[in-house]
Amino acid sequence: MRKPVASSMSRPVVLCASLALGIACKSVESHTTPSDSATAPPEVSAQEQPPVTAPEPETPTRRGNSPWLKARVGDRVAYSFSANRKAMGRQQPGTIPEAAVAGVVTLEVSAVELPWVWVTLYFTDDSGAPSRNPMLSRPLVLPVRADESRALTVSHEGKQSTEQLSAAGRQWEAKRYLHDKRAFDGPLENRLYAATPGPLYLTNGLLDASTTLAGFGMGGGSQLTVLEARQGQEGATARPQPLTRPWGPGTWLDVQVGGDTESVMRTCQGAERGFLLRQQAPPPRTGAACPDFAQADAVPLEEAVLARIWESLDLRQWPPSPTGLAPAGKETLTVGSHRVPALRFETPRPHVNNVVTQVYAADPWDEALSGMPHDARFQPLSDQLMPSGGGMQVLDWGVWVPGGTP
Repeated sequence: MRKPVASSMSRPVVLCASLALGIACKSVESHTTPSDSATAPPEVSAQEQPPVTAPEPETPTRRGNSPWLKARVGDRVAYSFSANRKAMGRQQPGTIPEAAVAGVVTLEVSAVELPWVWVTLYFTDDSGAPSRNPMLSRPLVLPVRADESRALTVSHEGKQSTEQLSAAGRQWEAKRYLHDKRAFDGPLENRLYAATPGPLYLTNGLLDASTTLAGFGMGGGSQLTVLEARQGQEGATARPQPLTRPWGPGTWLDVQVGGDTESVMRTCQGAERGFLLRQQAPPPRTGAACPDFAQADAVPLEEAVLARIWESLDLRQWPPSPTGLAPAGKETLTVGSHRVPALRFETPRPHVNNVVTQVYAADPWDEALSGMPHDARFQPLSDQLMPSGGGMQVLDWGVWVPGGTP
């Protein structure tokens, strides 16, 4: 099976998360149909040449023609979601813990101050109550740039077909992309996109997405199916929310691996026009915390949502209890200017006369973690091999988006 795409919220170097997606939970009714197969200005002589004037500077908040530039407060899309995982074949019991999660995920524009569009993401169960999964239990905020700074496109693989379907209270012309890699122990990936996104611009026009896992002793998968797509009221306004609980865009995180200060890497996260951006580099010595995203990896927002749902299967309780251990002690960990209530776990390695010491936040939603990207809250703040040394630790984090300071 192809190694899944890394989540855009992945922690630098060692805080990495894989994306694997899954099987259907609700179908979309559809039927397949065959695929659909300036005059130059007059010259002006030198004598007639008008006086030269400086060109009007391009307004940065209007660069490009993205629908994000026309975002309204209240624009909203909602999807039913499900994900499950189980061991298959001759795998030993417990090798792949079985897990499942389901509910509704909603993305809603909560404020617009161009070039920024502020989106709130939240997960609920089918009754509308907050999800009980620790990773999905709180709303997350992500600021998205609406103007264009670089080329960003969704690349689809697989066999294409054109469909007409009814979903979210309207008729859609759509394209399906079916990519079957099961012959190579890979997944079956099925994506359905609206030809004209309309109110689905938040997720690049996604109507339905599913991936069925195959190979390597693991079965299951996950799915998103659109339930609602609506436009906000024209002229509605709201103040941007501070990035107290950011998903990732708008934040930076410094991690040191080993004892060498030269090994510090900064992960900067941003978002633009429906894509999450992630870039790793040594922290800049001067200037902006995250100077640019020209070389950043880009992941479509809808794929990042699927990734987060899949990753949530790995965490059904808090604290995480690595290797089944109880916390060895409570402490307050100083990380940059932050003092974080924490839990320490110690795993003996007698065969090498070492102890692995991992420190987690006692509460991943504690106010002490304000401004920390979402995925880093659920990973060790420190992971050390004692007494021989080696490991990693989070050194600091913060918010770089203007107006996003908690």
